[in-house]
Amino acid sequence: MKKLAKKATQQVEFDEVLGIATEALWSNKLRTGLTMLGVVIGIASVTSITSIGQGIQKNVSQQIQSLGTDVLQVMAGAARSGNVVQSAGSISTLTWEDAKAIAKAAPSAKIVSATLQRSAQVVYGDTNTNTTVYGADINYPEARNTYPEVGRYFTQAELNQAAQVAVLGSTVQKKLFRNATGLKEKIRIQGKIYRVIGVMESKGSQGPFDRDDTIFIPLTTMSASIVGNNAIQGVSVNTIWIKGTNQDALNAARFQVTNILRLRHNIYNPADDDFRIRNQSDLISTFSNVIGVLTILVVAIASISLIVGGIGIANIMLVSVVERTREIGIRKAMGATNSAILMQFMIEAVSISTVGGIVGAGTGVLVAFGSSLAFSFPFVVSGWSIVVGFALSTTVGLVAGVIPARNAAQLDPIAALRSE
Repeated sequence: MKKLAKKATQQVEFDEVLGIATEALWSNKLRTGLTMLGVVIGIASVTSITSIGQGIQKNVSQQIQSLGTDVLQVMAGAARSGNVVQSAGSISTLTWEDAKAIAKAAPSAKIVSATLQRSAQVVYGDTNTNTTVYGADINYPEARNTYPEVGRYFTQAELNQAAQVAVLGSTVQKKLFRNATGLKEKIRIQGKIYRVIGVMESKGSQGPFDRDDTIFIPLTTMSASIVGNNAIQGVSVNTIWIKGTNQDALNAARFQVTNILRLRHNIYNPADDDFRIRNQSDLISTFSNVIGVLTILVVAIASISLIVGGIGIANIMLVSVVERTREIGIRKAMGATNSAILMQFMIEAVSISTVGGIVGAGTGVLVAFGSSLAFSFPFVVSGWSIVVGFALSTTVGLVAGVIPARNAAQLDPIAALRSE
């Protein structure tokens, strides 16, 4: 019975203290709002930045996966000037014949496609635009999981004949023809006339690169009409795309392709490789790691706002103790215990930080949602960031409230009553 009575008394005391703390906060709404502002900014920053980072990461992953993660990209080597290495593809070290040899001799290579790209001006009527022109073979759509949405892709016969036909990316199609498809229309690329036979499905942007701002023409036409030069051993290409029999076969395919190219290029020292091989799935992993590190860094910087918010809570609570010294003395004279006074000020501090955490998390979600709409990436609500945010805000309130609450609880009631 005594335990039950004691528990009931403690519950009544807590309810009373909670009411007093709530009333004290509500009666000073401006001060309370300004105090929790630092916590709101900190939690909003952590939540929004984490969600935006995960949204961007998901967007890039989806884009790369839409082109296939079971693909190897073999790039031409880099030119050297002294000790300076230029970008990959700055010299012609790969040929169409290399691609054909890989298709014939690499068991793990299911589809092999060679491409040669250049920037060029395209003209239709009085409209013109600069775009990237790809010379490709007939295997490109399957190798890159990119197919015509309107019309068709060029045929083997058109490839053999170096036909002047073009398949447009959706961005180029809209720039040149606006709402029309452009099928059977004639365009000029570097002054030569090409007939539009198709429009590729949209693949969106990957960072600053618009993958739909492209035109595809037969590789033979590209080599003969636009680039105008062939390698000594055949048609030069920038990239060879290799689709494995499955994603698990990519390591075997990489090994086979490396050996085939070294034999064809008479390379005996791996340090002398004049080509580079990149796994598309590695791009996802690399980008995810970069985004993860950047997110952690920015979140750590944003967390400084929480520290500032905690200092603000502590300062305001210390001032509040001084301002309410007489009130504390009256409560103690009427029988309030030190624990009740301690509890009151701790509740005030935790309430400020908790409400600030709720408002901050909601603000962060709204900012992330607005950013996803503005920049067209998936909206991802990071549950763990919200949980961590609440934990941090509560911890900030507890830590910031300890010293002011202890000072209030230790006030001498007589000295407190005498204060003005």
